[in-house]
Amino acid sequence: MLLLRLGRLALGASRASPINVTELLIGKLTPYFILGMGSMGLSTLLAVIVFDVPLRGSLFVLVGISAIYMLTSLGQGLLISTLTRNQLVAAQIAILSSFLPAFYFSNFVFELESMPIVLQWVSYAVPARYFVSSLQTVFLAGDITSILLFNAAALSAIAAAFFAITLLRTRTRLD
Repeated sequence: MLLLRLGRLALGASRASPINVTELLIGKLTPYFILGMGSMGLSTLLAVIVFDVPLRGSLFVLVGISAIYMLTSLGQGLLISTLTRNQLVAAQIAILSSFLPAFYFSNFVFELESMPIVLQWVSYAVPARYFVSSLQTVFLAGDITSILLFNAAALSAIAAAFFAITLLRTRTRLD
């Protein structure tokens, strides 16, 4: 009898949460943000020390723009996980909506100026486009304020859109 009652309590606790949606999303976001920023730090260290890539800009600017990009990517992931009910579908959508567009439209592998104009316009919706431009600026040219501010504003707008939609669609109760 006691086990049955504990089981019902546990089931009830897992079906509803006393926290609000913002607290839930911050709790989901924080560990991945910390891990991502740690990976960025390690990648930067390897790039500068092992591969002799010059870091001509400010480390503070690099951390700032990386944090904004990390929030954008995590916001996209939270939105995908909120809209899908299946982990396999979420993984497939994540690949199709983040990895492939980032690969083709970031100006890292393929030059955007050589693409048809329609694809160049599509690239403005891809967050990696702004991050790669910022990385190229900070590492190779230094802190060019006009480029970095434009890219930070674009990434912030995309992140805000992802989080706004996620906040509207996230529930703390299972119905």
